Amino acid sequence: MLAWLERQWYRSGWWMRMLLPVSWFLMAVVWLRRKCYQTGVFVTWRASVPVIVVGNITLGGTGKTPVVLWLVEFLKSQGFHPGIISRGYGGDALVTMAVISSSQASIVGDEPLLLARRAACPVWIGRNRPAAARALLAANPECNVLVSDDGLQHYALARDVEIVVVDGRRRFGNGALLPAGPLRETLRRVSDADAVVINGGLADPVRQEYAMTLRGDQFHRLNADAETAMATDFKGQCLHAIAGIGDPVRFFNHLRALGLEVINHAFPDHHRFAAEDLQIDHADAILMTEKDAVKCREFAASKAWYLPVKAVISGGLGEKVLQKIKGF
Repeated sequence: MLAWLERQWYRSGWWMRMLLPVSWFLMAVVWLRRKCYQTGVFVTWRASVPVIVVGNITLGGTGKTPVVLWLVEFLKSQGFHPGIISRGYGGDALVTMAVISSSQASIVGDEPLLLARRAACPVWIGRNRPAAARALLAANPECNVLVSDDGLQHYALARDVEIVVVDGRRRFGNGALLPAGPLRETLRRVSDADAVVINGGLADPVRQEYAMTLRGDQFHRLNADAETAMATDFKGQCLHAIAGIGDPVRFFNHLRALGLEVINHAFPDHHRFAAEDLQIDHADAILMTEKDAVKCREFAASKAWYLPVKAVISGGLGEKVLQKIKGF
């Protein structure tokens, strides 16, 4: 049912008109909640270091995690010591906690675990963002900037920079708020952000938009991470691709752009993979995203490979961020 509803968000129909009254009610609730934080009715906590929020206004994946990794790498190159906070969506953790490379995705969530393995900086999760930020800074006093993975709508944590990530292919769907459309907030919210990253589409510099592409062509064997292969190594093989991300089509298209013919297997975002999901006997190789790989290491067969990707962002986004946090 949910998968069907998500498909309808990117088209129009009679069902959307039926759901619009619910969307209007949600719009009023969202507006009122934000106003309560802006006027001090609800308490906002400010960290002792600058906070950069990377989020979106649509339900589903837009490419936030690669942006977070890009931002952390850029901040390090400028002499900063960043830390990352995340909700830990998809994990069972009920308390604020640190995420390390040996953590379990079922507890801390797939995206935080990927960040902990790739970012080489402190990563903490917590359903309460201010609590996660306080815990991270207490345990890592050297951190002098925080990057929040998601959290655009979590106004309890004050932020100094807001970066909105937009799917360049799907954009904002039918433009309606949940449940009639994919929006968490109205489109006006995008113009309030400091920068907008367009993942896989054209960007308008006048609107503070920055174009992003994802690059990656070297696969890693899941049960032997040091072993790598290029796309050309899989030519002529029976390839199956699995993806439990917000937009599986993006991954499948990436593989085809590398010249690979694959049989697609799309799963819901944050899907908890089990051994039987990878039991595709007639496959010569199973290709997956890095986000999915962190959940499959314990039972992956030797024919399972994952593809790390890296964000390339144009237009001086890093300089924009430095301007905002300069002199904090």
